[in-house]
Formats: sequence, C-alpha cells, structure tokens
Amino acid sequence: MQGQEVSTLTQHPDVLTTGLQQPLLPQLLHAINHASEIEITVSFIRRSGLNLIFDALHEAIERGASLKILTSDYLHITDPKALEQLLSLPGGELRIYQCQPNDGFHMKAYIFICNEQREGCAFIGSNNLSQQALTSAHEWALRYDLIADNNDSQNQFYRIREAFDHIFHHHQTAELTFEWVQHYIARREPPQITHFFPSEKKDAFYPRPDQEVALKALADTRDQGYLRGLVVLATGMGKTWLSAFDAQQIQAKRVLFVAHREEILRQAQDTFSQLLPHYSTGLYASKVRQENADCLFASIQTIGKQEHLVQFDPHHFDYVVVDEFHHASAPIYRALLDYFRPQFMLGLTATPERSDQADILSLCDNNLVFERNLVHGIDSGALVPFYYYGIWDGHVDYTSIPWRNGKFDPEALEYQFASQNRAKHAFETWKKYTQERTLAFCISTKHADYMAAYFNRHGVTSAAVHSKSHLRRNQALSMLKDGQLKVLFTVDLFNEGVDLPGIDTVMMLRPSESKIIFLQQLGRGLRLADNKTHLVVMDFIGNHHSFLLKPMALLGTSNIREAIKKIKSPELPKGCYTNFDLEVTDFWHKLAKQQRTTALQDLLYLEQKLGHRPTAAEFYHEYESLKKADKQHGSWFELVAAHEKDDKETQKLTPYFEFLRQGVQKTSMTKCFKAITLQAFIALDGLNTPPSLKQLAEKSRSLLKHYPHLAERDIHSKIKEEPATSAAWLTYWKNNPIAAFTKETKTTPAWFRIEKDHFVLSHPVRQEDTGVLSHAIVELVDYLLTAYSQRGKK
Repeated sequence: MQGQEVSTLTQHPDVLTTGLQQPLLPQLLHAINHASEIEITVSFIRRSGLNLIFDALHEAIERGASLKILTSDYLHITDPKALEQLLSLPGGELRIYQCQPNDGFHMKAYIFICNEQREGCAFIGSNNLSQQALTSAHEWALRYDLIADNNDSQNQFYRIREAFDHIFHHHQTAELTFEWVQHYIARREPPQITHFFPSEKKDAFYPRPDQEVALKALADTRDQGYLRGLVVLATGMGKTWLSAFDAQQIQAKRVLFVAHREEILRQAQDTFSQLLPHYSTGLYASKVRQENADCLFASIQTIGKQEHLVQFDPHHFDYVVVDEFHHASAPIYRALLDYFRPQFMLGLTATPERSDQADILSLCDNNLVFERNLVHGIDSGALVPFYYYGIWDGHVDYTSIPWRNGKFDPEALEYQFASQNRAKHAFETWKKYTQERTLAFCISTKHADYMAAYFNRHGVTSAAVHSKSHLRRNQALSMLKDGQLKVLFTVDLFNEGVDLPGIDTVMMLRPSESKIIFLQQLGRGLRLADNKTHLVVMDFIGNHHSFLLKPMALLGTSNIREAIKKIKSPELPKGCYTNFDLEVTDFWHKLAKQQRTTALQDLLYLEQKLGHRPTAAEFYHEYESLKKADKQHGSWFELVAAHEKDDKETQKLTPYFEFLRQGVQKTSMTKCFKAITLQAFIALDGLNTPPSLKQLAEKSRSLLKHYPHLAERDIHSKIKEEPATSAAWLTYWKNNPIAAFTKETKTTPAWFRIEKDHFVLSHPVRQEDTGVLSHAIVELVDYLLTAYSQRGKK
C-alpha cells in the first residue's frame, strides 16, 4: 500500500506509524485541522487522549466540519469525564457502542475527508484515544489514502467508510447524552485489567498560599452574614481554581459558573472536573444545554435571558460564580443575580482599580472580600516580572485619524498601520528586545497578515492567526511552543481564556480600547513556565491621549501628572523594569498642560479607560464625587444625556430628570433605607405594577440580607430579630422610608403616594419608558449604596 507524495491531509508519504519516535498524534492533528469530515471510532476514550485533540476538534466544528465519534463502554475503560467533555463540543454526532456480555469492541480508526481537494485518509491500527497510545506507546497505525481519479482507491476507501457507517448506526449503539453518562457512572465498575490499561495518574490539588488566604477571607465573610462577595485576582493567579476550592470548602451540591465566552467555560469545566471528580459537569450555552449537571457552566448570553432563567428554581444552585462580568451589559447580569438565591455568590475579576471595580462591587453588595493585583502576584512569585519598553510610534500621526465614541476609525487606522516604515520600525525594535516566543497584537486581520508577511520576508518565521486565517489556532500554538514559529500575530483571539505560559515576549502594535484589555493582553505573558525569567513588553505609543491608558495601568495611576512623576521614580514589583522613549515623555508633558476641566471630559476619559459608558458608581469611585456633574449639568443623567445626544433610549429619560435628580440621586440618606426601598420597588416591577406596602417591606428586608454591615448599623436593635412578615417590621418600614418618600415638604414634592395600600410613583410614566427608567433608578441606587458605604468607612 502506498500513500500520496503530497496531500492536504497528510504530512509525509510514510503510511505506517509505529509510536515512540513516530507517534500518531501529529498526523491526527494535521488531518483534523484540514478535514471537512471527521469520523473516529475507538474502543475507549481517556481524558488524557481527548485533551490532546479537543481544541482541534472544537475549531473544526466551528469552521463547519462534520464530526462523528463512536466509542464504547467495553470493560468500562472509557472515562465518564471524557464523555462529559465530548458533550461540551458545539456540534457533531456522538454515539456509544453498548457491549453485551461476552462482547468485544476493539475498533481503532480515524477517517478524514477534505471535500475541497477530493482527498481522504484513514488511520487504522491499535491506537485508542489515550495519551500513551497517541504519543509514547508502541502502537501501529496504517494509513490508507484516497487517491482522486483512482477507482480502486475510491472503492476501497468507500468500503472503509461504509463499514464505519454500519457500526456507527448498529442497533447496539446509542446517542451519547448527559443522561446516558450519568447512568454509565452509576453502573460502571473500575476496570480490573489495569496491567493492560493502566489507570491515569490523578494529581492531588492544593491551594496556593494566596488562595489559602482568599479561602479564609471567603469563609469569614460568610460568617459575617454576606451572601455575595468580590475577589480580585490578577490574570494568572488562579481565579477559577479558587472558585473550585471554595465550592469544595462550602460543600456545595450544585454549582453555577457563569462567563461570557464558551472557551472560559470549558476551561472552568475542566478545572472543576479535576478537583471534584465525583460531580457531574455540563455546559449551558448556545448549542449545548445540560441543565441537570451538578456543576453547570453557563454562557451569560444564554442563561441570562428570562426564558432560560425560569427553567431553574431560584434556589437550584448552592453556589454561583460570575467570572469577568465587566464584559457584559449590567442588565443581563442583574437579571441572573436577581433571580437566583444561592447560599453564596462569588464575583471574580482581574480588574485592579477602584473605578473598574465600582459596577462589579455593586453587584456583589459592595463586599470586596480579597484582592491581589499584578504587583502582589509578581512579588509573591506567582507571576514572572516584566521588562516594559514604551516605544515612540512616530510613523503614524494619530491626531489625523478620526476618533469617535472612544475609538479610532478602524479603516483609517488599518491604512496607516500597513506601511513599510512602521513595519520596519516594529521589526527593528523586536530584534533589539525579543526573547524566544512572541505574541503580537494587531488592529485587524489585514494588519496581522501584513506584519507576518513582513517578518517572514526578513527571515523570521512568523504567522498570523485569526478567524479568517488558514492556520488553525491550535496549530499556531503548537508551532510556537515547538519553536517552529518565532512570532505569532493576532487580533483578539488570545486576549483571554487561553493559557499561554510559554510566551515570553509581547508586542502591542495597536491602541488598546481599554485598560482591561491591555491587562488581559499583558497577562498572557506573565504566567510561569520552565526556563522563563521575565516577560518583555514592547508597547508602541502614539501621539494621542488614548495611549496613556496602558502605562497608567502599569504604573498604578489614573492621571497624567502622577504618571510623569512615577516614570522618574517608579514603584514597580520586584524584578520589573520600565523604559520610555524620550518622545513619549515629551508628548505627555504637553498633554499635562491640557488638563481635563469639565465633567463631560471626565466622563469621556473614564469611558475610554473602562471601555464602556461609566455608571454613576464608577464615576464616583474615580473622582470621589458627582459634584462636578451636578454643578455643570444639574445631575448625573443630565450629564449622560449631554454625552449621548444621539441615543434615543437615554433621551427618553428627559421627562424624569427632576425625579431622578431630587427623588433619587440627591435624596437625603441618614440610613440606607431609602436606597433599599427603591431597589425593592424596581425588583418588584413597581413602575408597571405598584407593590403593596407589605410586599415592599418584605422585599426590602430580603434585600438587606445582602448588606449585613448596613443592616447591623442602621436597623434599630429592637427590630433586628423581627421576621420580614411581621406586623412590627411593616410598621417600622412604614415609619421610615415609606413615610419619607410619601411626605411633601416645603422644598420637595412627595415622590411617591400610597394608593389603596400600594406604593405608587407620583410621576406618570409612559409604558415605553419603564425599561430605561428602571435601569436608571437601579444605577443611581448602586451609586447611593456605594457612597453611603464609603461614608461609613470614612
């Protein structure tokens, strides 16, 4: 049997692989990355083997390839956790051959088709799907190639596929489902022939020192009565592992882990599976719904919708983890957080500063449980130090590029970036500072392709990887790891959710839209790895104020004057180094003379810094007051309306400005009760259906559980033990916030009225305005509670 000399699906003409120095894995990955149809049947699947090809399979499905996998329950060797992992794929046909007594199932075949090239190949031999079988064991596999225009070849290949199709649809096969896996776990007995099929090594997992401190802080905060809390851990310090350890610590029976990207969910699922192997795990996302899993990993874009939330009882989960939720709009997270009633909700973020935490903190009841930023991570040895070079990007005049809504015009920016002079400048800088493996962030796919081509022309093996590239991401990472590539140019595929510990050089060839994105990009290279002493960062800084975000994040400051001072004597983590081109500091001195003077400029600056329109709480955290907004525009939402003149939803608030200003934002707060009452009113959909006073009092008491420090401070000692349904509590609540809101004074109208024992907003509200007005009230309530909590601390 002879293979083809050249094939899209094959790497070399040798049709036999024998293991050891000639493993099957590289050939499988190559074929998966180029196939349009993939068919696999193996006797058993182990997690160690599936992990080696999982990313490639996932990418294949995402680009439109078809996938069929058939395995078996033969001798119970197939790992249930591997089957759960297979179920997290966004597509494909997955089946199980169910063995009867005295049955055997010894199939091992991997079949690939490339329809575009009319090519195919099949590896048939002894390799099951395990790490040993694919990499290090003596295993033979013979490859049969489909040769176009060769009838004998086509007939034989057809027979192979026909045989696969027959066994794939055999009457003893069943569709692989979450329920099937649970039944398999219940009846499975550990394999007895471990001398033939050794059990895979199970590592013992222990918290790192910082995680141990965080776990103690989480236990303490629950003892204090908190139901929610925020933990800030820099990228690379183990946020997901911490959440798994904490779920284990409280012995949660059902866990919900929420994130905005399925890649993060899959990694979290893998982490929880390792630490909690006896828990079933499943995904809940756009194409996969395994809602009965003990640990459910859910996309916020899916589970945050009302039609999905109502599929669960509010008390279904003991423990809820919300990861990196500064990425999504607050309303969809609020819907989820308002719906579920877990024993504890943990918010996770790597965002380091006050203004960035503000909106997140409001969702965690203003309870910052634990914080470790980049400085802590590097000083403790959990992350490597960085050498940062601020390079003057003098070949682009950024002042001539249109700037709209906190971003440069992408087409104009792309045109300016695709120039020989700028590419040469980047190349010369790279040669001067580079180490072994470089990840470079570009503005667009065209820019990434241009830079890769330039570097290749100048003798540096490079590649561009993005959603449109022929090179698959898993291929690119493998080539970079093995030294086949020196530089990998990308747009945003590696901002987050991917572990790249081997990266030791990062080039930032584009402006960052926010400090959060910059820190994520930086974090790609700060993870520990063998023989890695530090990370080199080459940051190209242009003549525009937006470029201040990155160095300010690095220097831990939020204004330019402080940044200029810190450049001269920076307070950096242990082993770190910064150097800025003279042109950079000269430009900053010029900017320092043009300080922001208006609330609108402050708002624009903060929007650019955060990557979204700041909330009132975020503005307060950054500037410690809303006084400038009030003085120059009247109130917070009048400032927002001046900023968002073309936003129809924001402009709907105009008739309600006086109520939002006097009735909410500037309402007197001797206790937290008014803010809690407004929060309860919105939670009960009060604009559409005014609640009874009893409902309002009970809901307010329920919400106060989220703020034990405020409840302890503000509720009178005689009433603290009264249940929410008691007449004493209702009277207490009527006498304070309800009476204050419904009483007219010389200076303020009665913003609410009592009508047939119901709490009704006095100002008429158009039906089409209830949504935007509700969100505005909630945003101001967050600000009130944040400011009130800070007042108590001061």
